[in-house]
Amino acid sequence: MRRRNTLTRLLAVAALGLPIILPAAPAAATPAAPQRQLADVIPAPVETRPDARGTFTLRPHTVIRTAPGSAAAWRVGRQLAETLRPATGYPLPVLPVHSTPLPEIALLIGGADARVGQEGYQLDVTRQRVTIRARTEAGLFAGVQTLRQLLPAAIEAPTRQRATWTVPGGRIVDHPRFAYRGAMLDLARHFHTVDEINAYVDLLSQYKINYLHLHLTDDQGWRIQIDSWPRLTTVGGGPGTGVDGVGPGFLTKADYRAVVAYAAARHITIVPEIDMPGHTNAAQSTYAELNCDGVAPAPRTDIAVGYSSLCIGDELTYRFVEDVIRELAAITPGPFLHVGGDEAHATTDAEYATFMRRVLPLVAKYGKRAYGWNEVMQVDPPTDVVAQFWGTGTSNADLAEAAARGNKVVMSPANKAYLDMKYDRGTPLGLSWAAYIEVRDAYDWDPATRVAGVGEQSVLGVEAPLWSETLRSIEDIEFMAFPRLPAIAELGWSSRASHDWDSFRARLGEQAPRWRLQDVNFYPSPQVDWS
Repeated sequence: MRRRNTLTRLLAVAALGLPIILPAAPAAATPAAPQRQLADVIPAPVETRPDARGTFTLRPHTVIRTAPGSAAAWRVGRQLAETLRPATGYPLPVLPVHSTPLPEIALLIGGADARVGQEGYQLDVTRQRVTIRARTEAGLFAGVQTLRQLLPAAIEAPTRQRATWTVPGGRIVDHPRFAYRGAMLDLARHFHTVDEINAYVDLLSQYKINYLHLHLTDDQGWRIQIDSWPRLTTVGGGPGTGVDGVGPGFLTKADYRAVVAYAAARHITIVPEIDMPGHTNAAQSTYAELNCDGVAPAPRTDIAVGYSSLCIGDELTYRFVEDVIRELAAITPGPFLHVGGDEAHATTDAEYATFMRRVLPLVAKYGKRAYGWNEVMQVDPPTDVVAQFWGTGTSNADLAEAAARGNKVVMSPANKAYLDMKYDRGTPLGLSWAAYIEVRDAYDWDPATRVAGVGEQSVLGVEAPLWSETLRSIEDIEFMAFPRLPAIAELGWSSRASHDWDSFRARLGEQAPRWRLQDVNFYPSPQVDWS
């Protein structure tokens, strides 16, 4: 209550333009943390212009200013204040005013360098103020994530710290290389709760990830409520489902909407996936009528793939698929709906083509853009269908032909971007069928040259999938994602010209104190000198 009263008085006094006197800041910690540099962030910014004379110090009377009438800037300002208050102990009021006599962090929409586009930002730091300008709320949010990393690592602490809160002076002009910068979380092999998904969203947003792909169905479990087929979740997602039978659970529609809203507030768009025509045993073991012979197979809790298939010649199959797509599209505000399409080994090529040519138009019918694993390109789909490349090689004729036609590709090569692959032989979690992936392996590749015939203009972006066969908790998710997720994030955001392993590993090592304060269970790769 005392903090609330102080903040109320501060807001009132600042609104009148009067000086504010607060108690002195806590004494600086000894020894002091090294001064941050403008380039010491992940992903690497496009352009930095340091100014050693312009160091800004966050103080007890600093305010966060947004332009009057800008609800978007005010929302970002409120998030920034909530992030900075615990460690600093400062009130940091968010003031929708044109100017203040106080040291300030100004969040403004408009007036940025033209190069920033729809998601970039311009950040200027002088001794008196930090100014972040962008064309959109998403751009402001991205700029705030950079500001967060420019402050000392102690800013991530959940309680008040003794520190000097400085931001290095100068200018950053920054914008993403690719429009799609994604991560994927598998809920089917092991269900992860709303709280766990949201915790992952919080971490993803710090590295300018803007899409989270949720793998909602597979042979081992069905994890999203579908009203017209209610037993999909109560049976297909019920007790005993998941790998080894230990991953039961599902998202109600209310849960899913809550995840969508939580992610959207952090400028992350949810991409739902219903994998078909293979990877469907959870549905077929629940509803016998989805099988050609009318006999439900036994539930599966192993990790084998390629044995299941919907009945391609049965009209009931397409009624089922349309029901699922219609209901899922209705609760998904984002543009994409992922139809899977991988490892359909129990479906003939002719059946596969028949199925996809019936199903892809259903996605468009309900207002979404179809998205599938790279096998979908075998059927020469419309050019608005997006392919997700998961192969381990550097050539794929179907994908190259699709790119030549105009289809876009999201790059997720399994031997580079799959976060469920073990780091090395001794890693306690994960699999190794694609590769052992150390941090440098995840970083040292170029999405625009990975597959012959799929160049820069054809690449929509990158995604780091995390499959859940061996995962059981948020700690497991963190261990497999960090530190490799920031590597994929940098590939998606930063320019090709900035790609440099030595620079990245140095910047990555400096993330360790932040992760420790956030209680992130990261893998301490021997390839990195951790702070």
